[in-house]
Amino acid sequence: MGWWQVNADTLAGSRFVISPLTETFASLKLLHAGVGHHPGEREWLRAHLPGYRAVLAADPVTALLVRAGLGRSWIADFLTPTPRDGESFEEGVARVRSADPADARAHLRTSLAGPLPAALGRDDLPERAAALLEHVWETDVRPDWERRRRVLEADVVARTAQVSRGGWATVLDSLRPGTRWLGESRFQVNPHEYPPREISGAELLFVPVTPKAGWVSWEGRERYAVVYPCTGVLAEDRHGRARSAPAALGALLGPGRAAVLVLLVGPLSTTQLVALTGQGLGSVGRHLRVLLDAGLVQRRRAGRSVLYSRTAAGDTLAKAAGAGGAARS
Repeated sequence: MGWWQVNADTLAGSRFVISPLTETFASLKLLHAGVGHHPGEREWLRAHLPGYRAVLAADPVTALLVRAGLGRSWIADFLTPTPRDGESFEEGVARVRSADPADARAHLRTSLAGPLPAALGRDDLPERAAALLEHVWETDVRPDWERRRRVLEADVVARTAQVSRGGWATVLDSLRPGTRWLGESRFQVNPHEYPPREISGAELLFVPVTPKAGWVSWEGRERYAVVYPCTGVLAEDRHGRARSAPAALGALLGPGRAAVLVLLVGPLSTTQLVALTGQGLGSVGRHLRVLLDAGLVQRRRAGRSVLYSRTAAGDTLAKAAGAGGAARS
């Protein structure tokens, strides 16, 4: 397993960061895989995958670059520069474009765990990678960025509350499969057999993305990042609209209130529910009050946040109406 040695001061100084470039690369990974993990991803792929594949079909060198760069168990480092707080997409992709061509080829050999295909023995690989990321950003991510950003911000709120409630170990154990706190200042970052790294004293960042993707990156010995899939990903149709709750549940509770109940498979804050439903803060608050009074949801305080989740009665009602998903605390 790959793990990092992290002292208490490094953990205490760590931060959550939202990165447009990281979100774009995660979306590129999803397009490359072509398989969605939940209905929202499958709808998004149906809308965006044909165009992405057409771009690569017209540019075989870039298509080969993507396949090589994503590798089997290691991503070519130049494709994933470690995020910086407040960095715009344009600033991030400029770092991809400015990568040294020789370094880019070396990174690809590492991701391939073998020799570089002859077609990739060229100096324009960073430019090609940057151009593809710009295409994915402009075509597939930017039109939906404000919604994505709200979902990511809601995840950060929930994770920060989790730190206050249970400490960093509870957060590190739940980021993504393969991450866990091992004790004795050791943080497992993935299940792969890589040498441990001493990162005490470095800047440690946690970066959520909406696709079910994750990886680690670092910049020298000064900055390290763990990218993880956020919670509360919105299942939507190809036009970006939230999927409606089952008709029977909507008829019983009202569409807006039913949508809130369906989303509460796991604990969510009011801020997260606003981001996921697209409803106003006042509307979500009124729905939660009615659901609380009916005994269908419960709430608990986590630091400065209040998290809501379904009760057993709420689970039973949602399941009976076809929404499914038992609540998890």
